Amino acid sequence: MKEVKTFQQMFRDGHINRRDFLSAMGALGITATTAGGLLTSASALAKTPNRGGSVIFANQLHGPDDTLDPLLAASVVDYTRAKTCYNGLIQIWDNMSLHPELAEEWSVNGNATEFTFKIRKGVAFHSGGEMTAKDVVWSMNRHIAPGSPSSIKAFFSNVTEWKAVDKYTVKLTLSSPDADMPYKLTQPQAKILKANTMNFWEGGTGPYTVDSFQAGVKSVHSRNNNYWRDTGQWLDGIEITAISEPNARVNALLSGTVDMIATPSAKQLKKIEASGNKVLSVPAGLYGGFCCLKNTEPGSNDDFVQGLRYIQDRERIVRSFLKGHGTVGNDHPINIAYGADHCHELPQIPFDPEKAKWHLNKSGYSEAELFVAPVTGAIEDVAMLMQQNLKKIGFNLKLKRVPADGYWGAVWMKEPLNAVMWNMRPTANSMMSIAFGPNGNWNDTYWNSDRMGVLLKDSLAETDAAKRHEMHCEMQKLISTESGIIIPYHTNVLDAHNPKIHGFSNCPLGQFGGNGWAEHIWKEA
Repeated sequence: MKEVKTFQQMFRDGHINRRDFLSAMGALGITATTAGGLLTSASALAKTPNRGGSVIFANQLHGPDDTLDPLLAASVVDYTRAKTCYNGLIQIWDNMSLHPELAEEWSVNGNATEFTFKIRKGVAFHSGGEMTAKDVVWSMNRHIAPGSPSSIKAFFSNVTEWKAVDKYTVKLTLSSPDADMPYKLTQPQAKILKANTMNFWEGGTGPYTVDSFQAGVKSVHSRNNNYWRDTGQWLDGIEITAISEPNARVNALLSGTVDMIATPSAKQLKKIEASGNKVLSVPAGLYGGFCCLKNTEPGSNDDFVQGLRYIQDRERIVRSFLKGHGTVGNDHPINIAYGADHCHELPQIPFDPEKAKWHLNKSGYSEAELFVAPVTGAIEDVAMLMQQNLKKIGFNLKLKRVPADGYWGAVWMKEPLNAVMWNMRPTANSMMSIAFGPNGNWNDTYWNSDRMGVLLKDSLAETDAAKRHEMHCEMQKLISTESGIIIPYHTNVLDAHNPKIHGFSNCPLGQFGGNGWAEHIWKEA
């Protein structure tokens, strides 16, 4: 049984303790005697975690917009810090299942418009004081306040009220059904802070505290010795930084300067493994692509966008640049990693230079400039391949290479044509709503479709699986034909680390198991 193996792996990695393992087996209908045997077999394969040591994690990019405020988190380095310092109400495990975190349990009414959360007692903030319902209400109300800068406020557009029923009970009321709401509450931006604090250094409850923070440079963290649960926190300290240049990042791992690196190029994996370091490759919905802003030329020209769609040599990208660590993209964000919500019925957009030439000629454009930075593995190679193929049909694509540091603040959603990467979200609806919802603050092509808005809302209330799939297919078709996004490929989440570090999970939602590695990994002495 897949679930049993998942729980065994989580026990071996230190993500759950003996009590949690046996409880999970009971929930699966496995007797105590059998569960004990499964626990023994898991223990036999496990190395014993030891407390102590420190690690340096190097992400691929950061910049002056780096933040400790989870509400504003916009990059992977922000997500990592959020999960290192804070907790949310609910968390996701490797098999994409939901589990309690600060909410020890929750319930929902029949039409998914009311959720009740029982808040865990005895959880202390880094600065002292107990976390209660009022802290949850204050933290979540920040997302829906007028003019909120929350990067996920689109997730909560149907929130009517967050209410503290008593000291340890919170009720969420929605204006329309939303079966995905528990998944949305797992996001890095939805962390719980101490009410009325702007001192994000001390406002969390997470496994590690903040010793120092320099935006665009690094943050340093120490174990939270008053943490509320008894799994993890094996390390004494963690440093989170970034090395933007891909080769320099790999070389830092090979030399031992850092212990963990995010997003090495697939072309570098053999070199990494040959050095004795370990590679993690987790199938996911992470994608790289290009944004054509629909509110300005040339992206507002549909034929221009279509021309760029047909010039993508997708099979070659996966074969040559990803070395098989990914899947072909179809110009919408939902791939097979999303399961039943992936619309496999949509015809694959082909590599067709003649059609590309026809559409580009019709557009009236013969040249354009694309801003590109190494925001994800292979994206620069993909841009150069597109440039070469466009040149063959008489179109001049100029590549404007810019530094990765500060890219999200200076280029993304600003320049008419720009490279982009997105991590996978926990559900297809949440992925499409945050990136393609009408007037969403992260709608990075500025494409607004009333029909898309209706489908996003109605699909959350649809309980018939076939009808829900039909809605998701329509949304994916709309994105791939009307928006300004071009998604030639989806890549596995690729990471690499020192072989002495253990305890990583395989959650596909981001680097090193969805960026939640800090609580669980340990390092051999």
